[in-house]
Amino acid sequence: MLEKVDFTAEPVSKEAYKPEHDALMDRLVVLQQQARSQGVGLVVLFEGWNGAGKGSRISDLMYNLDARATSVYVAPDMDAADVLDFPGRKYGTSNYFPLMQEYWEALGERGAITFYDRGWYTKATQRMVARKAGNIMPPQEGERHYLAPICDFERQLVADGYVVVKFFVHVSKKAQKKRLERLHDDDATRWRVPEKKLASTRSYEDEYEFYDRLLEGSNFDFAPWVLVNGEDKRAANLVIARTLVRAIEGGLARKERAAQRTTTVGSPDTPPEELARMQHAFAPATSRFPIVANYPQVDTIDHTLSLDRETYKQELKSLQKRLFRLENLMYQARVPLMIMYEGWDAAGKGGNIKRVAQALDARAYNIFPSPAPTKTELAHPHLWRYWTRLPKAGHVGMYDRSWYGRVLVERVEGFTAPEDWARGYDEINEFEHDLVDWGAILLKFWVDVSPEEQLRRFEDRAADPSKQWKITPDDWRNREKYPQYKSAIDDMFRLTSTTFAPWIVLESDNKLYARVKALRTIVEALENRLGKAAK
Repeated sequence: MLEKVDFTAEPVSKEAYKPEHDALMDRLVVLQQQARSQGVGLVVLFEGWNGAGKGSRISDLMYNLDARATSVYVAPDMDAADVLDFPGRKYGTSNYFPLMQEYWEALGERGAITFYDRGWYTKATQRMVARKAGNIMPPQEGERHYLAPICDFERQLVADGYVVVKFFVHVSKKAQKKRLERLHDDDATRWRVPEKKLASTRSYEDEYEFYDRLLEGSNFDFAPWVLVNGEDKRAANLVIARTLVRAIEGGLARKERAAQRTTTVGSPDTPPEELARMQHAFAPATSRFPIVANYPQVDTIDHTLSLDRETYKQELKSLQKRLFRLENLMYQARVPLMIMYEGWDAAGKGGNIKRVAQALDARAYNIFPSPAPTKTELAHPHLWRYWTRLPKAGHVGMYDRSWYGRVLVERVEGFTAPEDWARGYDEINEFEHDLVDWGAILLKFWVDVSPEEQLRRFEDRAADPSKQWKITPDDWRNREKYPQYKSAIDDMFRLTSTTFAPWIVLESDNKLYARVKALRTIVEALENRLGKAAK
């Protein structure tokens, strides 16, 4: 692919360059404002050789664009020691966060332009090379571990209305060596080109072959690569400007077409059973991820399971003691633990979380609630607020409701168009696969309670002044939508109970039983991961 760049072409003259460049910049400024008003986000990635001029190309653009809706993210250099040297690496992860976390976090809102100076391809390459060099490449770190999360990220952004543009700034070995030596010889810029980077020109041929394969394998139809001749700055600026103009124009056109085909399901007068059937019709028939054979179904959940209080006290104390010890081992091994709770209103999620947290060091965990999204969160893809709320490796993240709101409340309440929540199942599976590949233990609890027991708890809360704050008009209203929620839950189980992150039902008509089951599940998962170290 790299051979397509012609370094022998005649350089663009100043006379030919200025009129076209000025016209393109004027057009780009107008399009930026249109994209901002229409909510079309632009993600612009600059990858390429050291010394190819990526930063200069971004600076030229920033000079003309509206800085209020533009940001630049420069990925820090990877610390090889962090990848190669840590206690317990056999069981945990080599990185404090997943590969794509920092790029999700840096993502601007729809309507803004986010420039990435070096990005996910550079970081994936650095991690892979370091892990192979250190001979610590675990079996699960195959192609998907490094390249599929990148594809997921770019595809999800495009599906959400962003435009993704990827530039690879290419220079010859001779040009690279000359530029790096010039920077190294200048006292003011030597810090940018240490000896190690200067010596990298010796491996140009090997890196060329690797880059060529990488570009071919990630030249997605929804986010293709654009090759830029970095040896001719004027030609480079023109190619970049033309590409961005076409990209934003295309994004605005897609936005307009999408607005015209927005689908609605039912009306306020449609019976709940009919709405449930209509919404179910929009859910995918199957998942492209492997699903466990015995995934849960609402109608088959056992509501008779229980535990007496004396047994509960003994089990609770024993399991919390084991969890406290395991948490210390987990921290040393850098195992991230993510515990997610979904369930019916009044099922006992909060009490369950409280008993788990009681066994942990308060410095080692965070509880992330999922209230209605903020304005900033709504201006990003729906998974953005969870990519920015991950526990650091070795820590615990507990989620009181979660990313499944996309296919539950947003589906049932009509907050999201069917075509958007329908693709949410695969996007969630992609997200969870990335977490598990990173090294996380991901436990997904569905806290279940029968409609009859739920009604009794509602009435108890309404009658108790100290608990009335727990019951809201929405809770009562949601009971009337039971057929829709039941249908949504069954679709969720059917499409997201994957082999790598299956659903675990906590039968919570008896809260004591559910609490002990949750603790036992967590303890066993940690013991299985830590192996002999947990004994």
